[in-house]
Amino acid sequence: MEETNVSLRLLINTESQKVLFAEADKNFIDFLFHILSLPVGTFITILTKQGMVGSLGNIYESIENINITCLQPNLNKETLLKSKVHISGGGTGVTLLLPKVKSPSTSRYWYRCSRDYSCYSYVSNDSSAKCPNCERSMNDNVNFVDPPRATNVGSSSSEEGYVKGVVTYMVMDDLVVKPMSTISCVTLLNRFNVKDVGVLEEKVVDLGIDEGVKLLKASLQSKTVLTDVLLPLLKPEGKLESERQTTMGGNGADAVAAPAGGGAPAAAAANSKNEENVEDTGEYGD
Repeated sequence: MEETNVSLRLLINTESQKVLFAEADKNFIDFLFHILSLPVGTFITILTKQGMVGSLGNIYESIENINITCLQPNLNKETLLKSKVHISGGGTGVTLLLPKVKSPSTSRYWYRCSRDYSCYSYVSNDSSAKCPNCERSMNDNVNFVDPPRATNVGSSSSEEGYVKGVVTYMVMDDLVVKPMSTISCVTLLNRFNVKDVGVLEEKVVDLGIDEGVKLLKASLQSKTVLTDVLLPLLKPEGKLESERQTTMGGNGADAVAAPAGGGAPAAAAANSKNEENVEDTGEYGD
């Protein structure tokens, strides 16, 4: 799976400071759909045990700490903690906005009985298993063959992933996905009771692995995922903009500051005037 940055075009209500929806292409939708194919163990590996919601992190830690003598002989801890994702057909070539989880290097083996054809329908992952047909050990190694990469039935397209790239998609704040259309946009504006389109602002954000992890975590505990994760990405830009406006509008401040810079001549003039007054006072005193 390739790792690339993904861009999203957000429509933001500046009054309520919420993302109404995002305009997304195939890459982001493939990423969202791919989340559902991840094993729970992979979620915990990516988010860390401390970042998990609920008690799943405790189960993960229990597997880490359990003595291997308690496990079945053909089972490796890594197969539970870092399960490898197998996807047939669609799902290949998905843009991955998540860190790669190193799957266990040990392969699982399959065995069958080699006595005759009537025993070939039985397969085991343990070479000490007994054939249900003849009671002999099933110790004949069987090689697993990956299926060919498939395309949709009746389609000659070789495009990978889950969805088609010719469609532009609308992603709601709660990650509801639907094809983009003008009618959908108008319906949403009515749904959110937007009377003045002047309060709407369009922003483009670029997502990398850090943002992908945040989206994964927020999707487990929030109904306003895009607002929670993506709006903070725009705040530094807004801060810089406000500072820029302050600087541009600070010409008056510079004008006020100028006398302060020229305070030395003014102070000298004042001191000179005071000296004159002292001399006059001295004359009157005489």
